[in-house]
Amino acid sequence: MKQWLRAQGGWWLAWLALTGVGAVWLARAELAQMQQDFGSDVRIAHRILSQQVVQYDAVLATVALLEPGTRADRPEQRLPSVYPSILRVQRREGDEPWPDEKQANALAAAEARSRSERRAELAAPDLARGRYQLVMGATPFSYALEIDLAGSVPWRDWPMDPRRSPVRLSLQRDGQQLVLQPGQPGDGSGWRFDLTKALASPSQPFELVAVRHVGWGELPWRSMAGWAAAVGLLLAGLWAAQRQRIARRRAEELLRLGQVARLNALGELSAGLAHELNQPLTAVLANAQAARRLLDDDPPDLATARDAMGQAVEQARRAAGVVGRLRRVIERPEAEGEVRPLVLQELVRSAMHLLAPEFAKRSVSAQFDAAAQAPVRVQADAVALEQIVHNLLMNALQALELVPAPDRRLAVSVGRNGQEGVLTVTDNGRGISPEAFPRLFEPFFSTREGGLGLGLSLSETLASGMGGSLSAANVPPHGARFTLALPLVARPAEHAA
Repeated sequence: MKQWLRAQGGWWLAWLALTGVGAVWLARAELAQMQQDFGSDVRIAHRILSQQVVQYDAVLATVALLEPGTRADRPEQRLPSVYPSILRVQRREGDEPWPDEKQANALAAAEARSRSERRAELAAPDLARGRYQLVMGATPFSYALEIDLAGSVPWRDWPMDPRRSPVRLSLQRDGQQLVLQPGQPGDGSGWRFDLTKALASPSQPFELVAVRHVGWGELPWRSMAGWAAAVGLLLAGLWAAQRQRIARRRAEELLRLGQVARLNALGELSAGLAHELNQPLTAVLANAQAARRLLDDDPPDLATARDAMGQAVEQARRAAGVVGRLRRVIERPEAEGEVRPLVLQELVRSAMHLLAPEFAKRSVSAQFDAAAQAPVRVQADAVALEQIVHNLLMNALQALELVPAPDRRLAVSVGRNGQEGVLTVTDNGRGISPEAFPRLFEPFFSTREGGLGLGLSLSETLASGMGGSLSAANVPPHGARFTLALPLVARPAEHAA
């Protein structure tokens, strides 16, 4: 399980990284759109309210220009019927006081400012009630409009639903405020958009304050989940394609290694056959020649016997020639391989990668830390060294078949011993029996049923051909260790010496 998690860790990290980047991008895009909509709605509301208050300036200026025929003529009193948001119109002539005694002082001050600035001026704002006075000082009459600020909002043209919109809008002035729409309160987390703009009327300098709280729940979670699923599917497809490619390469490499192994085994087989047949054939040849010499002393009627012995000699020589030609035709690859510097850890890692399905099939977790030490460079033939490591690992896996799966252990280590690079393969199987130890590297000797007995013999031959050695030992309390020693690559100083 640990190996599987380690192997898939890169894919999981890639999925998390891509999902995180995509989710952040989607969230930022959604927040940018929300902020854009927020700014657009607030600007529309600001323009509508500005048009309303500018209209009050125009109405008041128009009323101030009127010259009623008599003092009793009050055309301005008809304004509330035309503009429902104008609650009351007051008029003052000359030195008369303002009709509203409670606000007379505020209206008088605003009138003085109006005459000085030559424009309408604000008086007695009461934003809590949504009311204020707009005063215009003129001759012969000064006028004051009492305006319902809350009633000035043209809701039909309003860009937001005041009951459902999450945007809080209020008009503020000197610490007072009139809430136009409550919006949705924030909980302190998430994001906050705010915008403050003064209405486009110098006489009514109310500030439109807009606030929008965006909570975590408003993020595009569905889109982000869809993105995560799409990334997962894409990476799953890439992972499957990579696994197929790795499996195909592993199969090709195993096929190549198997072909080399068969050729080597055939070479070893031919050498064994030559060794096994050479002595009998030599004996046949010697006996046949001796018989012919003895028959030469017999009466002449034994010529037929001499001819038969001669044919036997010729057949024996022919058999020896056939075996010799077989051995010459099928030579072991190490006689032709190129010995060159190789990093022992890389060869071991490659062999373990090829045998990864076998390790998983037998539930064996191999211990090998190639990064724990400096690279060990040896002089060897790559093909021969691959086959030796492959044979040693396969022998260890086969030795662990009789061990319960949870208890199976296989350790591979690489190191140096003097002028040699050393590879050890250790398993906790049954070990090597005393009877099998002397014949362990003999051709055609095997302790496994159905085995040819050529793997270790061939591995020892290949190691010797590269100037190295292969040895075996038992490991207490049970198990076996095979040690491959190969000459290290000479350092430049040693070459100079």
